[in-house]
Formats: sequence, structure tokens, C-alpha cells
Amino acid sequence: MRIALALLSLSFLAACATGPFAQRTPPAQPDPEVQPAVAETPRAEVRPAAATALRPPTGRTAEALDTTSPEERQAAAAPAPAATPGRELGRTVASLGDPSQGGFWLATPLVTETVQGRVTHPPSGASVRLELRPSGAMVGSGSQLSLAAFRALDLPLTGLPELVVSTE
Repeated sequence: MRIALALLSLSFLAACATGPFAQRTPPAQPDPEVQPAVAETPRAEVRPAAATALRPPTGRTAEALDTTSPEERQAAAAPAPAATPGRELGRTVASLGDPSQGGFWLATPLVTETVQGRVTHPPSGASVRLELRPSGAMVGSGSQLSLAAFRALDLPLTGLPELVVSTE
């Protein structure tokens, strides 16, 4: 019985040392003279997504990437000659092509060789003269339109407009 009381008393004392009323000692501070075994790597600065979404990561705008001259823009926007109407090749959905490739062009599966043509945006009626380049993709898979042509048609760069493609 004495042994049972002794063990019970010891368990109460142990509970007091780890319970809610136990006095806590602050954790030991590392010695500044001792170097850690693993070198700490600096952490990258975390920036809120809203702050980085407001400006492009490279700081370049569509105007800066569009290297076409005003003369080239004027020639591309010229109306099609009425005497030689082009042949309609079909309709395609276009996304923005490589902005580093200047000029007015459409990479499309509707042609098998490079030819001069025109694309028209039916809802606005805007059209632009450009180079039709074969994309090598299957017909119906969509096309890629140059940055200059997107701007000439006054289309949003993130849009997927449907365009009528014809030869000149």
C-alpha cells in the first residue's frame, strides 16, 4: 500500500511539471560563436499576386513589341481592291502568335504555302492585309495572328477572335 501511495504521489508531481500550471523556461538561445552545421539560404521575397499582376514581368508593352512602321500599318489597313476579289479560304479562331516576330502575318492550316491574303473580323468589319503562312497543323486547329495584325484589327490581345481568311 505504501508503494502504491508513493507511485501515486510521484505521478501527481510529474503531472504538475508538465501540466498547465508548470513554470516554463524560455528556450535556450543559440550561441553566436557556434556556426550552424547547415548554411541557411536566404528566402526569396514574397510579393502579393495583385502587385505583380498589374505590370508585365519584363516591363514591355504591346506598343514596344510592335516594330511595324506607320507606313506598314497603313498598307496593311488598305481596303482590298474591288477589281480582284480574293478567294475565301475559310474561318479560323486566332490566338496571339509570337510577339517577337514582327510584321503582319497569320500562321494557319488553311494554306500550304506562303501567300498574300487578308483577314476580316466579321463583328467589327475590320480587315487587314497580311502574309498567310502555313502552320503545318490540321485544318480546324486554329491559327496564330501577329501582334501587329491584332493591333490593326483593334482586338484584345488575350482574345480568341473568329476571322474570315481569304487570298488577295
